[in-house]
Amino acid sequence: MQPITNIAIRAARRGGEVILRQVDRVEHLRVQEKARHDFVSEVDRGAEQAILEVIRSVYPDHAILAEESGRGGATETDLRWIIDPLDGTTNFLHGLPIFAVSVAFEARGVLEAGVVLDPLRGELFVASRGEGALLNDRRIRVAKRTNLDEALLGTGFPFRDFGNLDAYLDMFRTLLPRVSGIRRGGSAALDLAYVAAGRLDGFFELGLNPWDTAAGLLLIQEAGGLTESLREGVSPLLSGDLVSGNPKLLSELRDLLAPWCRALSGPPVD
Repeated sequence: MQPITNIAIRAARRGGEVILRQVDRVEHLRVQEKARHDFVSEVDRGAEQAILEVIRSVYPDHAILAEESGRGGATETDLRWIIDPLDGTTNFLHGLPIFAVSVAFEARGVLEAGVVLDPLRGELFVASRGEGALLNDRRIRVAKRTNLDEALLGTGFPFRDFGNLDAYLDMFRTLLPRVSGIRRGGSAALDLAYVAAGRLDGFFELGLNPWDTAAGLLLIQEAGGLTESLREGVSPLLSGDLVSGNPKLLSELRDLLAPWCRALSGPPVD
């Protein structure tokens, strides 16, 4: 395992410790609304600070892209950490036990390490480029199902920007009668990790940010799956609109969703 991956694991675990200390006192937390339906709590900020302390103690010159603090660190480097300290904040604040820590490392535009930690279940998903994907030290692979009618998909509903709501609903309406089921957990990082582990056969969502997806994208790749942008000519990480699955199912999903992709409006995420 790459040394950088070990730091990602250590950072994710430190963030998870902050979250676990507060999980039983949610009603006492200070919460702010960053934007409509988009919340941040002192736990998000505390977990992010703990993660950054681990990373900066070893790599002080690396750049940072984090959900709560934005861009930071060195500006003239092509080595970057992409961090979501608490993916699924709304779930966390309602006591719904579906949330995760996501930490990824990117070098020269290529994802090299990705970690998604479910602190409640003690599940640690880890990927290093070229070394495969693991769940608690056990190798994982994407599901082998090739029939879409047997597939269980994950998704995420638009909740901040509703500019592409009609396109999303058309996608949902197209897929729902063709698959075994569609689930909405509320944490894209966990959904992508579940695709890597074969728990979900595929995933699609619009309007995601790099910190939601970076670690999960590498997990899926290293587990034998693929992710494609729903916007032509834009990478999945920068697009924010993506579909994932094993190669056979991904091809079918992409073809079914293609008619609605042309209706997507607004720029991809930055």
